[in-house]
Amino acid sequence: MDPIEGINIGKDSSFAMLLAAQKRGYQLHYMRQGDLYVDGSNAMAQSSTIKIEDKPENWFHIEHTQEIKLSSLDVILMRKDPPFDIEYITTTYILEMAEQAGTLVVNRPASLRDANEKMFITHFPQCCTPMLVSRDQGRLRAFIGHQKDVILKPLDGMGGESIFRVTLDDANLSVILETITRSGARTIMAQRFIPEISEGDKRILLVDGEPIPYALARIPAKGETRGNLAAGGSGTGIKLHDHDRWICEQVGPKLRERGILFAGIDVIGKYLTEINITSPTCIRELDKQYGLNIAGQLMDCIEQKLN
Repeated sequence: MDPIEGINIGKDSSFAMLLAAQKRGYQLHYMRQGDLYVDGSNAMAQSSTIKIEDKPENWFHIEHTQEIKLSSLDVILMRKDPPFDIEYITTTYILEMAEQAGTLVVNRPASLRDANEKMFITHFPQCCTPMLVSRDQGRLRAFIGHQKDVILKPLDGMGGESIFRVTLDDANLSVILETITRSGARTIMAQRFIPEISEGDKRILLVDGEPIPYALARIPAKGETRGNLAAGGSGTGIKLHDHDRWICEQVGPKLRERGILFAGIDVIGKYLTEINITSPTCIRELDKQYGLNIAGQLMDCIEQKLN
């Protein structure tokens, strides 16, 4: 995971998972990317066993640190935030070695590599607004001209970072396209703007392909088009609509097929916009609003996979 000392425990889903695991008597091993390594044919780590407490300060205590084989662990939860760079890919290679040695890795390392959080929605065109994936500025301009109002986003970001809303007559369009595509060197995604963003960008959590019955609708701040909480949006819980469930029925089986036990899909209006599988959030907010135990449901699922 990311540095545990820097998380916001009131909102951090990894912390919710740690709490659920500790409550069941599991031993917790805390590792960061740089702690993983390969020695010969063995996937290894410098691991710190920890205890945690759900309180505003001093929420974790390191007991001791040791070198371990990753295959000595029953399950590894991969909860590192993007960017999805070469270090992230290398981490999936090491985790895949542990998986091949018998450790359950959540989510499956190969799927973390293959199911890019932006690109994966192209498997479900029936659920999506018109979109284009390209780095060609002429092609992107043509798409913007046809769709009129468009969102541009990089394929490897998170939290609403580097997302632009553009129209063809935008005075800054040329520099936006140059910047986001790095002058044609980086592929991006363009999606037709969905006006229903004013009603919220719904984060729907799925455990082994089954949706939690409530979503967190992230409402953009005034003057914003991004609902991401990291971009200043506010979250409010809502019950899933029938169309939300239909989208989950489309996506859920492929998540199960790929060994993605925990995912967060984003839905604006009636459209699927992203499928988050690296480190989806919103557990704590939904648990608090509805008295749920989503991390506990995930632990139930993990236990079933281990038995």
